Amino acid sequence: MATSAMASEIGESADVVARIVRNRAATRDIAQRIGTGSAPLCVVCGRGSSGHAGVFLRYLVETRLRLPVSASAPSVITAFRTPLMLRHALFVVISQSGRSPDLVAATKSARDVGARTVAIVNAASSPVAAAAEFVVPIEAGEEHSVAATKTVIGSMAAGAELVAGLADDDALRAALDRLPERLHRAMALDWSGIAGDLARASAVFVAARGLGLGSAREVALKLAEILRIPSIGVSAAELQHGPRAALSSRTPVVMMRIADETAAAVDALAEELRRAKINVHLCGGPQGSLPWLTGDDPATDAITMLVPAYRMIEQAARACGFDPDHPPSLTKITETF
Repeated sequence: MATSAMASEIGESADVVARIVRNRAATRDIAQRIGTGSAPLCVVCGRGSSGHAGVFLRYLVETRLRLPVSASAPSVITAFRTPLMLRHALFVVISQSGRSPDLVAATKSARDVGARTVAIVNAASSPVAAAAEFVVPIEAGEEHSVAATKTVIGSMAAGAELVAGLADDDALRAALDRLPERLHRAMALDWSGIAGDLARASAVFVAARGLGLGSAREVALKLAEILRIPSIGVSAAELQHGPRAALSSRTPVVMMRIADETAAAVDALAEELRRAKINVHLCGGPQGSLPWLTGDDPATDAITMLVPAYRMIEQAARACGFDPDHPPSLTKITETF
């Protein structure tokens, strides 16, 4: 089968992260100029895959900086025309194209009322970047597949570099130094064993906790976008509540276990679901059924797990006769207002 643009771009992810790491001095300078000593909160703004990178960033900011994080609703600015009181807040907008009018408007509004605004963008010359005070570039190059992959991984790595600079976190910096090599190794992980279960599914749940939640939501989006399977990314904690009633032998659960304080709870849930005859595909830990690397830093492991998931989805799509680069009714750039 011919190689898709999606497959090629997944394979470029390690090089994208290597460039971000090499640009550390510039990101650290931005972090020092921002500071967070007087910030009352952090607001993260992004939609779709960029929003999932924002969920990852939320957990990093809250656990490493102890700064509360809120997800921005750009329609408050564009539809309701209500500027928020964000003076001294840290406002981080994440966008691949940097062209969506609602993200531009939200960033301009935040900057106008006195927030410190940072744009994590692939297109450094975009309107979103121009609206922000500071820019952390992803520099992933052009992405041809409608499904974002290398830019999502780059967004998460760039956000982690920013937090490492704000927190002066040498352990996180060291983990980011190791990340390109781990992404290369993750290309060899074969998750194709899930494909048959997915083909029979009426819906798929993708679950994780903490730093892994953004990745879980991202994988669920790609399952819906590329394989056209109804999918939901959910906290493993929430899966024990209302969504638990929807689980059956026809709703497999893909679980992403991060080796941190949430690991024991994820292990316990996986065991309970397996006893209930739910098909659980678990990445990580002693009960893991999916190929995985030896664990590293929880923050960078959450990024690395995207690689085998992306590869499995791309390969399954081609096996089904779907074009992973051009999902029906979708375009690369969605300009929302």
